[in-house]
Amino acid sequence: MRVLVFGATGQVGNALSKHDNVVALNRAEADLTNPQGCARLIERAEVDAVINAAAMTAVDRAETHTGEAFVVNARAPAAMAMACTKKRIPLVHLSTDYVFDGSGRGHWRPEDTPSPIQVYGRSKLAGEDTVRASGGVHAILRTSWVFSGRIGNFVSTILRAARARPQLSVVDDQIGAPTPADALARAAMTVATSLCARPELSGTYHFCGDKALSWADFAHEILTEAKLGVDVVPISTSAYAAIARRPQNSRLCCHSLAVAFGIKPADWRTALPSVVRDLQAAAKVA
Repeated sequence: MRVLVFGATGQVGNALSKHDNVVALNRAEADLTNPQGCARLIERAEVDAVINAAAMTAVDRAETHTGEAFVVNARAPAAMAMACTKKRIPLVHLSTDYVFDGSGRGHWRPEDTPSPIQVYGRSKLAGEDTVRASGGVHAILRTSWVFSGRIGNFVSTILRAARARPQLSVVDDQIGAPTPADALARAAMTVATSLCARPELSGTYHFCGDKALSWADFAHEILTEAKLGVDVVPISTSAYAAIARRPQNSRLCCHSLAVAFGIKPADWRTALPSVVRDLQAAAKVA
């Protein structure tokens, strides 16, 4: 089975590129601001499934670059979905907890009504809707708080900040589950493979880490693993300057994914040590 992956330069796309029989396209090879160009890449590819791990994920930037956010996060997935439908191959499309407003304290289920509170979330929801509307075999896989041994995620940000400051102020009233990029990549591959054999499993699912906590508590776990004596000062969301609103409750229910595909939530605590080691080693070389 061969799989075409969009987003090779991202955390999940990079993890997917390490799997066998994967053709992973980077930004230079697949420009998501050119949706029809992405569709043509699918049309020409000799593959059995497509995974879209590419997106505009800069939440604050999306507020000021709304047009770009909707092209990349909605129109490009729409073109991919239509191309996959024409070829009769499944599409696995990665989405986000940001399609929900973050209210309440329960775990968001795939069937709950989305209500995004920022441009990023609205653009990702629009992308989900276009994938469903294509009528093809698909799985929308929502996730949260992805981290890896590459820069550009919360773990790398905390480690970098800890090298410069003896104390870090971190939000403690946003709750979610960290998700290792490697685990998400494995889940996406399993779903893509399963859809080839069982297209009736098409639908929307959630995949994330197995233990929810606050950003402040996650920062404490990271610093403890890194053996850095840096204090974490919990602050409220209102005290953190950000352009876009963030959901305060990002808990996701992953039960339906376990039932349909046998995929359980990821053990992020087991994944964290190697990620911290990789980032610390990279920092020493830089």
